[in-house]
Amino acid sequence: MKKIILLALAAFFSTGIYAQLKDLVQYVNTLQGTDSHFGLSYGNTYATTGMPYAMHTWSAQTGKNGEGWKYQYSADNIRGFCQSHQCSPWVSDYAVYSFMPVAGKLTVNQEKRAAKFSHSKETAKPHYYKVAFENGVITEMAPTTRGVHLRFSYPKNEEAYLVIDGYTDKSEIKIDPEKRQITGWVNNQRFVNNSKNFRNYFVVQFDKPFESYGIWENQKDEIFPGKLAGEGKGYGAYIQFKKGVKVQAKAASSYISYEQAFLTLAQELEKDKTLETTKERGAKTWNELLNRVVVEGGTVEQMKTFYSCLFRANLFSRKFYERNEKGEPYYYSPYDGKIYTGYMYTDNGFWDTFRSQFPLTNILHPTMQGRYMNALLAAQEQCGWLPSWSFPGETGGMIGNHSISLLADAWAKGIRTFDPEKALKAYAHEAMNKGPWGGANGRQCWKEYFQLGYVPYPESLGSTAQTLEYAYDDFCGYQLAKMTGNKFYEEVFAKQMYNYRNVFDASTGFMRGKGMDGKWQEPFDPYEWGGPYCEGNAWHYTWSVFHDVQGLINLYGSDEKFTTKMDSVFAISNIIKPGTYGGVIHEMKEMELAGMGQYAHGNQPIQHMIYLYSYAGQPWKTQYWARQIVERLYNSTERGYPGDEDQGGMSSWYVLSALGLYSVCPGTDEYVIGSPLFKKATITTEEGKKFVIEAGNNGKENVYIQSATLNGNALNKNYIRYSDIINGGILRFEMGNQPNKSRGITKETVPFSLSKPGL
Repeated sequence: MKKIILLALAAFFSTGIYAQLKDLVQYVNTLQGTDSHFGLSYGNTYATTGMPYAMHTWSAQTGKNGEGWKYQYSADNIRGFCQSHQCSPWVSDYAVYSFMPVAGKLTVNQEKRAAKFSHSKETAKPHYYKVAFENGVITEMAPTTRGVHLRFSYPKNEEAYLVIDGYTDKSEIKIDPEKRQITGWVNNQRFVNNSKNFRNYFVVQFDKPFESYGIWENQKDEIFPGKLAGEGKGYGAYIQFKKGVKVQAKAASSYISYEQAFLTLAQELEKDKTLETTKERGAKTWNELLNRVVVEGGTVEQMKTFYSCLFRANLFSRKFYERNEKGEPYYYSPYDGKIYTGYMYTDNGFWDTFRSQFPLTNILHPTMQGRYMNALLAAQEQCGWLPSWSFPGETGGMIGNHSISLLADAWAKGIRTFDPEKALKAYAHEAMNKGPWGGANGRQCWKEYFQLGYVPYPESLGSTAQTLEYAYDDFCGYQLAKMTGNKFYEEVFAKQMYNYRNVFDASTGFMRGKGMDGKWQEPFDPYEWGGPYCEGNAWHYTWSVFHDVQGLINLYGSDEKFTTKMDSVFAISNIIKPGTYGGVIHEMKEMELAGMGQYAHGNQPIQHMIYLYSYAGQPWKTQYWARQIVERLYNSTERGYPGDEDQGGMSSWYVLSALGLYSVCPGTDEYVIGSPLFKKATITTEEGKKFVIEAGNNGKENVYIQSATLNGNALNKNYIRYSDIINGGILRFEMGNQPNKSRGITKETVPFSLSKPGL
């Protein structure tokens, strides 16, 4: 009777809860954006196979060890299958080691061991990767959060070897034939701030005996047959199996110790007798996440693009913590090299992601975001600075101090897990000092910024961009102080948040570079890249006033003059003038290929611009351009992005905009309304509440909102609040093929700005 009851319950759950999940993984193409190279990015992604926010992901490797372009769609051979953490090809990777099955003669050299393949014999999904080489070897991978289940199938009549490569720096490797086990560590990295004790310990357990084995090193490709251990630069191992074998390997890694690597292997993979078990669990994990945002009424291609982007929007930031024997989180700090209890996250450049990825994650994963905010403050205590771009330690990459954007945005949205005074003190230190790392570690010319009200040029390259982003960050400091009743810091940052005004030249209508003497830098050409701008020109950065769009409108004198200037971004030539870059960089080429004038969606600075029409009485232009961009510049293929897909930033822009929403000003609780791509979208919150976005009469031509209701009440505003989403409800639009020029045009309908009209 007990068996019957258990079987009945199993049948109920399999046909009930699990059956309600749609198979959305089928739409995800993890090769989206991989047909990229140094001179042109269609995403600069690689074939990521991994769990959501995983500590380690896995990828086929077509590029040389240490190259940033780990996997390129144009390549026709693979040289390994590697543990991956890469944020961007521009910073390469860290804590990498790889496996390569070799048929026939033992070959360890990374060039010579490479095997040819065809994309027609490749399966690339979030939870599973498979490729069949021309030589008959088949490789399969199914990942966990901190490990991977591998399977190598060899042809019957060839010798069967597996080569483990120690990658680019020092490593240790040990072989235990009796246990069918390999252990080791690698320490390849670029940005661990206290790297003396940095190790990525790994353990690999095989299910078949070794016929022979040995150690090798990849500097001279010297092989040591029968040797059981080795340590040095690029040390690895090789194993021989019986011909025709199908061998499984389970691997797990730890930054803490060998003991933790063994524990993680037991926690995540011990019960999985076959790769299929790991694969099915991974598919369920991803389907549960993707089903948090169910879209309906789109084409198959739109579904593929949406879910491929939603996949990438949920990879970063990485979990950098591990679980002890009690299941409690603890971690090795990439900032000071010590062990701490609690949660840590890394691998994210906030300049790329504060605009879209974090506002999306606040909707889907508020619990994780709450942990993350404390992790930011822990990182600050461990290295003396708030992170700006961690990989896994602080790199200081790009410009701005955008940790405060994350902290203020979390607080504004009700995620209040951290000490706001500690956050404000940390930010004040950031704003009034320059750190030892890159341009976003503290502030370039911070004294001049406070004294003059702007960063001078040429004293600092990117000065105008820095001024604009510092002003926004100071608004976030002001906002967090105001929300938490901290009058001291509210007054400290109240004046600086208007500093954007000091680099606006009314005579040209552009944000410009200004010298120490207060004079505009001459000659001035708004098409010229670099100089006082970062990866852009005056056409791109003039709109970077996220917190005070009305104040920017006031500088132009009227809504009409403001929108006319915006219109000209699309109407003018897509001419490129490299300026201080000295040559055409990939961001320039991508703007040219987009064919939208000076609108450069391939990089972050201008991505919010189209939503500013909704502040200036012309929301229908926001609606038009939002649909143009999602349809013309994105797709699900290997050329799926209009530029770098930076840690989910580009993907999150698409996901939010396809839903009909965008967060122009993180640090407030508002999402500006655009034009929903699908007829229906259902967001399920962590608490199980559903927020439904319906778009009646939606279609390719029907991009304009005719009317809107929120929970049955007329909605004339051009924004909704975070609470509207997180509490559940129904946002309904009626769409049409002509603009409704009477809806959302008054100042009472516009999103947040610090300034009032005419002030």
